Formats: sequence, C-alpha cells, structure tokens
Amino acid sequence: MPSAKSTPAIRYRIVPIEPQAHLFEVTLRIAAPDPAGQVVSLPAWIPGSYLIRDFARHVVAIAASGNGRHVALEKLDKHTWRAAPCRHALEVRYRVYAWDLSVRGAHLDNTHGFFNGTSVFLRVHGQDDQPCRVRISRPAGVRYRGWRVATSLPGAGAPEFGFGDYQAQDYDELIDHPVEMGDFTLSSFDAGGIRHDIAVTGRHDADLKRLGADLRAICATQTRFFEPRSRHAPMSRYLFLVTAVGEGYGGLEHRASTALLCARNDLPHAGMKGVPASYRKLLGLASHEYFHSWNVKRIKPQVFAPYDLDKENYTRMLWVFEGFTSYYDDLMLLRSGVIALEDYLSVLGETIGNVLRAPGRKLQSVAESSFDAWSRYYRQDENSPNAIVSYYTKGALVALALDLTIRQRSAGKHSLDDVMRGNWRRYGRDFARDLAGLEEGGFPAEVAAATGLDLRRQIRAWTEGTGDLPLARLLAGAGVKLALSSATKGGARLGARLVSRPGGLEIATAYSAGPAESAGLAGGDLIIAANGLRLDLTTLQTMLDRRRDGESLRLHAFRRDELIEAEVVLAAPPPSEVKLIVDDRAGAPAKRLRGSWLGTPRGK
Repeated sequence: MPSAKSTPAIRYRIVPIEPQAHLFEVTLRIAAPDPAGQVVSLPAWIPGSYLIRDFARHVVAIAASGNGRHVALEKLDKHTWRAAPCRHALEVRYRVYAWDLSVRGAHLDNTHGFFNGTSVFLRVHGQDDQPCRVRISRPAGVRYRGWRVATSLPGAGAPEFGFGDYQAQDYDELIDHPVEMGDFTLSSFDAGGIRHDIAVTGRHDADLKRLGADLRAICATQTRFFEPRSRHAPMSRYLFLVTAVGEGYGGLEHRASTALLCARNDLPHAGMKGVPASYRKLLGLASHEYFHSWNVKRIKPQVFAPYDLDKENYTRMLWVFEGFTSYYDDLMLLRSGVIALEDYLSVLGETIGNVLRAPGRKLQSVAESSFDAWSRYYRQDENSPNAIVSYYTKGALVALALDLTIRQRSAGKHSLDDVMRGNWRRYGRDFARDLAGLEEGGFPAEVAAATGLDLRRQIRAWTEGTGDLPLARLLAGAGVKLALSSATKGGARLGARLVSRPGGLEIATAYSAGPAESAGLAGGDLIIAANGLRLDLTTLQTMLDRRRDGESLRLHAFRRDELIEAEVVLAAPPPSEVKLIVDDRAGAPAKRLRGSWLGTPRGK
C-alpha cells in the first residue's frame, strides 16, 4: 500500500502559461479539504527579507472546483480565501503576474522564468505539515524546447535539471527552494562532501571555472568552520542561482540554495588578474548567503521557529543573524585565500567608515534597528541616513568588537568562532527536529557558555546603546592600526548626498545639522547652479575643493516647481575615511592574535 509521502495529499502544478504576458498558472489539488470550508493563502512576506510584500496582489484570477463542479471562493482578507464546503478533492486554479526581477519574487518572460514559492504557492491552512508534490511544466511552443529547470527541490521523477515532478516534506520546505527555468549556463564543483551547482541566467561571458574555484574555497572554509570534524555541509546538495543583468545587486538565502542578482560585469572573465572590487563584492555576497545556510536558516531567532508568514515577525536580534553574517562573509574570503590581507583590511575599513558617516548611528541602536526593520530599514526615504543605523554594517562591527574582545580577554583561547559553533550545535544542527530558536536576549548567555566570559555589559552597551565602538583600541590589541582621515583631501563639504539628474543635482539626503540642511535645503531639491554657474558633480566638487571651512556658496535649486536660493556656509569634511594598517612593530602576542583571527600565518 503506498505511503502518504508517495501519494501526497497536496499537489501543485505550475506552468508558464503566457510568458510574453508574464503569467504563471498554478493548479492546487487538495485531496482532503477542510469539510467546514478550506482556507488557503499566499504569504505576506518572504523569509530573509523583512518587509510585508503582499504577494497575493499579483494573483490576477482565481477559481475553485470539486468533482467537476464550481466551488465558491470567499476572499477573507488581502491574501486569504475560503472555499465553500466540498466533500470531494478541491482544486484551486489561479494565475500569477510575474514581473519582479529581484531575488524576492517571481519573473517571467520569453527568455526565462524564476519564482520563489512564497510568490506562487498557496498555503493550505491546517495541512502545513503535509508532504507536497509539485509538477513544473514547460511552456508550450517550439521556442521553449531547450529550457531546463534549476532548483534544489528534491526530484520526484523529474530528470535532473528537467521539467517534471518535485517534492517537499511540508509547506515550509516547499517555499524554501526557488526555481529558475530557461536556457541558463551550468557549472558544478564539490565542497563539504556535497555537489554545488552554479546556474547563470542572462547574457554574460563569465569564466565559470574561476567562479567555481573561488566559490569552492569559500564553501569548504565555511563548512570546516561550523563542522571542523565531519567537514560536511548541512544539506545534500547546494545551488547558486545567479541572474546577470546590466545593473543589479542582491541576494536571498535558502536552506539549500541562494538566489543572486548581479551586474554581468561583476562576474569574472577569462584572463582576469587578481580580484577586482566588483568581483570581490559578488564573492562577498555569495559568501554572505552561504553563511546563512547555518546562521538564520538553521540557527534561528525563537520568533522565526516557525515563521508566521501572515504578518511581521519582530525580533531585536537581526544584528546577530544579519550583522554577524556580514562580519564573517568577507572574513571567510580572506580565510579561504580568495582575497589578500590588504583587500580584507580595505573592505573592513570601508565598513567602519560607512557606519561613522551615518548620523543615524547616534539615534538608533542595532537592537532597535533590528526591531524596526519591517517599517524603517526596508522603507527608507531621504531622511533615513539621519535617523537609522544598519543592523548589517554596525552589526558586523559589533561582531568584530566582540570577537577581538573575546580573543584578548581569553589570551587567544576563545573567540566568536566558538560562540557560533556552540549556537550551531545547540540550535542549528538538528533544526528540522528541534525548532527551538535562540530566545530574545539569550545571546550573552551563549557567549558565556562558549567562552566562560561574562560580557553582558559590553553586549548591552554595543547593541542597545548608540555610542561608537572601541574599535581602534581593540584592533591595536591585534596589531592593526586604525587611521581616520577626511573622505576628501582638503576643501569643504556641502553636507549632502547628491545624485545626478537631468538638469541638475538632486539632494538625496541633507545630513543632519550639515551645511545644506542649515541653509534650508532638503531632500528632493534639484540644485541647478552655484555662484551663478550651471552645475554637474565635477563642477561642484571643484568648487568645494577650492573652499575652506566657513566659506560659502550661493545655490539655486528647484523645490518641486519653485525656484529657491540658499546661501550655504560650508564646513570642513569630518574624519570618516578609515584605513587599517598592519602594525609590524606589534608585539608577539598581538601578532599571534592577529594570525588566529584572520587565519593568516604569523599574523601577516
């Protein structure tokens, strides 16, 4: 007799019904619907991106039937429907408009298709834990005969990279495996005891051999980090889904894959020497999402275990899950040998400088930033740099400060690495069977358990407070000098972030208490002239370079359709450019600590 897993009660079929119109058609068959009326819904958000996205707004048509007869559907709210009582298997058929070229949603045209399950698969209320079968079908027409499928969903009869049946043990797994279909470029490598595939969509001339070699080193290093004994990754296979476009950047983690969006020129090309900044950025993104395989996909905040996909899931700990991942993503590039020490110190210096240049760090803590992600971090406006701090960047610096503190307090016996591995053993390794996540406020206890150190006071000050971190002192203890200088050499500053627009320079942000704001200029104003001269970025920068603190510029700008004039008293640029330098004169203990921290021999 066939088991429930071999004959799933929940079945989906998805087909690109009209690629030119960007429409997926999805059919959901529920073998045993709720006799009181089956409720179905689309998630309001996608895990890993903390913003209510209301995917159901893209459902353009929906209907239900049972035993060949129409079944009425009642819409209960913006993303939920209830079918009339049905004694037979219930079938819900609907169409989804897919024109979101990002890592979060669904996109379809006559060149490729991509979707996250949260965008297309209705959740069957009351049967979330039931096995699911998905049939992914090829679009009709000769032009699509060469299309293939790339997904980390386990096959259930479908050929490898082919259309057909796939399976998931429950709804949570179903929506955690994005799908790419089309004529993509494919490459593979082995690391951590499993196969990793790279599927690149879009026009490109990438050197996939180079990309695979670099990713192999990164993946192997991260696996050894969490599993130093077994050296085995926590999934049976892994997939990098890369979409190459003219301009773009983004990534989203999943349990056995990641979706990445990049500029095609960020990809490595044949004969490329070294690691250019754009390629380093792409590798950092891939490293970040791969590190999430452990930290957030399996080691979770308690509030994410399980996710409530109907509403916001608030936590004050995204600085642990996103910030610490941001700390380790570039560090893993160094430890794997993919980038050189000077490159890592340059990137770390940029992160420190970015935080120091953000006035919002004085108003918002990283714990508050974590909690407010849903309403502020993902909904930024012209004043956001003045009001918020990033739990990614400052969270990464909290991790740096904590790592160096642990290493120095324990004389090199312990580190943040021990804390992360302890969290993995306690919360992540058996995540499928034990859904207990890290409780709010529980991180200091994990630090104490892993290192024997009581750092509650420091962690509270660094995450709940708004003061700057003691990075210069901590880095000096690891034989690294932190040097601060102005972002510009001499000259003066306007105190605004500008963007070139047709006809002038738009103020994207007027920084708090800066010259532009003090003169009455604001975000959205379009500067057209300075001292009677038409402006572009080069002209303005030349003017600023020739002036000093206290001198002024007379600016003309449009605010909406009104011409305004402002006399801006310029100020000296603040010290916000950070350079990290290896201190060759540091003592032996500092050099040993530096070598252990960076994974470089003798701290060099």
